[in-house]
Amino acid sequence: MKKYAIVGVGHRSYMYLGALVGEHAADGELVGLCDSNPGRLDAAIAYIGRPVPRFAPDAFETMLAETGTERVIVTVPDNIHAEYIVRALEFGCDVITEKPLTMDAVSIGRIAEARRRTGRAVIVGFNYRYSPVRTLLKQVLMSGIIGHVQSATFEWLLDTHHGADYFRRWHRTKANSGGLFVHKATHHFDLLNWWLGTTARRVTARGRRVFYLPEIGDALGFEGRGERCTGCPVFARCGFRLDIPSSRHLTSLYAETEQHDGYLRDKCVFSADIDIEDSMNAIIDYQNGVVANYTLTAYNPCEGYRVVFDGTRGRAELLNVERPYVQPDGRLVCPALPETNRITVQPHFARSYQLALPPSDGTHGGGDSVMLRRLFRDASNDQYGHVADDRAGAWSALVGIAANASLATGMPVDLATLAADVPTPDYAPEPFGPQAIWREFDPARYAFLDGATIM
Repeated sequence: MKKYAIVGVGHRSYMYLGALVGEHAADGELVGLCDSNPGRLDAAIAYIGRPVPRFAPDAFETMLAETGTERVIVTVPDNIHAEYIVRALEFGCDVITEKPLTMDAVSIGRIAEARRRTGRAVIVGFNYRYSPVRTLLKQVLMSGIIGHVQSATFEWLLDTHHGADYFRRWHRTKANSGGLFVHKATHHFDLLNWWLGTTARRVTARGRRVFYLPEIGDALGFEGRGERCTGCPVFARCGFRLDIPSSRHLTSLYAETEQHDGYLRDKCVFSADIDIEDSMNAIIDYQNGVVANYTLTAYNPCEGYRVVFDGTRGRAELLNVERPYVQPDGRLVCPALPETNRITVQPHFARSYQLALPPSDGTHGGGDSVMLRRLFRDASNDQYGHVADDRAGAWSALVGIAANASLATGMPVDLATLAADVPTPDYAPEPFGPQAIWREFDPARYAFLDGATIM
């Protein structure tokens, strides 16, 4: 059983905390916690239900030494990922880090150099890869059933609950998060890299903030609003509000700990001091010749995504609706409606069909539970290359970093100019691969709506 320590015990850490004290308690031992906020450390230990050694950031290496930590889980804000990844590697530990790997090309180089020098391993928690539905789409592409992919279209919609949340937290400044092109879209760029089995060569991007602006807040009738949701004069009628007191978890994690560091979890989404975009587009040229059009908007009435691959033998589309709408008071749909997915294949000169989808349970399309089993229990027989290392993390983050550079200059940006020495990942097995993979994929086995039309 390996010994784990977690650095950064904010909201995202609780997926790993819950695994190590729950389903995977027999697979790994939680031996240390590190955070700059003593209140959040208190909340984490209360959640765990037993004493766990706790340390401040300046005692990070002391924690690793005294607890015998073998793997460090990094769930700190994005702008200090590289610091803790490198420190853990240099101490002799392996690392599991939340996405993005890091925010800038210099930090990517630091991590790559430290990993080479120490021989330790880095895994990036790209839970989206592990979703059974997304894995099925990879199988479709690997099979060659639509031939060699020539182009892709990827549209991701964040709604006024999830999308708005990036504009009230620490993510709202590029200095902390790199903006949504890095923090959020690294998931999407990793999926494209993984599905296509290649890396990006050039990025041309456009982006702006068009919705989460003071004048939009005024136009929506929220004049006289406060700096934060707590105590805001328009709280009762604002559909964008975050009601921290209604959640014991948010209260213990943030309201009861903000006196330690001044971090306000519920800042107004229409503040003037936000500097990240809420509407973004990118054209991505890949090493294998594929061109992808990518769109992200963060103020939609619904949440989900649509990805389409056009190949020499046909077309494949995955359509996802994660949440159909948000209620007028900003609460999620209750009772929750199930997430829906549809994969449609349209061969050339043949009728289209939809694929029967594999079962999936839990958050992120069922990806979280699969990822945790891979991380803590069994990473063998990784047939579809789910487990992502630092190379995959680097080349997904680099797309967002290049997009930000393109926003600043108005020009295309070649990724080679950002990180010439970063090795490329192995996206095995290769898409459009051997005939054995083609034979493994039997469309008749999956088709249940023969003749369904492409939307």
